Amino acid sequence: MNKIKLRKHLQEFFIEDLGETDLTSELIFPIDEVSKGAFLVKKDGIIAGLEIIEEAYRLFDPSIKVTFYKKDGDCVKKGELIATVEGPVRYLLSGERVILNLVQRMSGIATLTNEAVKALNSDHTRICDTRKTLPGLRMFEKYAVCCGGGYNHRFGLYDGVMIKDNHITFAGSIKAAVEKVRSQVGHMVKIEVETESMDQVIEAIEANADIIMFDNRSPEEVTNLVKLVPDGIITEISGGLTLETIGLYRDTKVDYISLGMLTHSVAALDISFNLEGGIK
Repeated sequence: MNKIKLRKHLQEFFIEDLGETDLTSELIFPIDEVSKGAFLVKKDGIIAGLEIIEEAYRLFDPSIKVTFYKKDGDCVKKGELIATVEGPVRYLLSGERVILNLVQRMSGIATLTNEAVKALNSDHTRICDTRKTLPGLRMFEKYAVCCGGGYNHRFGLYDGVMIKDNHITFAGSIKAAVEKVRSQVGHMVKIEVETESMDQVIEAIEANADIIMFDNRSPEEVTNLVKLVPDGIITEISGGLTLETIGLYRDTKVDYISLGMLTHSVAALDISFNLEGGIK
């Protein structure tokens, strides 16, 4: 993750949570009281976002010592230790909730992504994410997808063109939409077209789109549509796929499967933080 953006986000998150101060910790613990804390996983999964622990505590006190026992992308088992921290109790507790919220969500995304990759079990087709991320958390969530073995689609509306049904309707056709974009966009920007029929796929091919998405197509339909697409055009499918059905697309030869569920409906991986001597 970009360290400058990471620190900026963390500062904003802590300002939201702390306000003026952590009343509870400040009133109970003197600033010179130190302790050690441990981050433990409470469920099997894939870990992601460990850098957050170090960067977050550095904002409170650069002298806080962080020791990692796992790295991002590692498989973790229930009860395993992923990191320890040592420093002023007040700061360890003040930073705990924001850190856990982020690392738990990111690890949940990495875990679900890994499950999707395994369910697909393909040497050719890649799993990727979408823009269905929580506002303010896109950087974290897309990084977590990569930790789980997936890939990133475009990061926003600014780094890739994606022509969808509404664009096509008001442009008049796929050909007109692609031509209008192609005449203005730089050579580094790819143009993707979302298609809903064989006729639209053929039109997108003739318009020389860089990427063609097959929306809500069956495995049999995708297999046949992929055969129409020249080698120089990337293919993608999206819409309605689940962990139970994704394996049906294993032999379609499509290049990418984009899954909104990786980020928009994921369960956090349960992780706890215990001070030395504490029990959870």
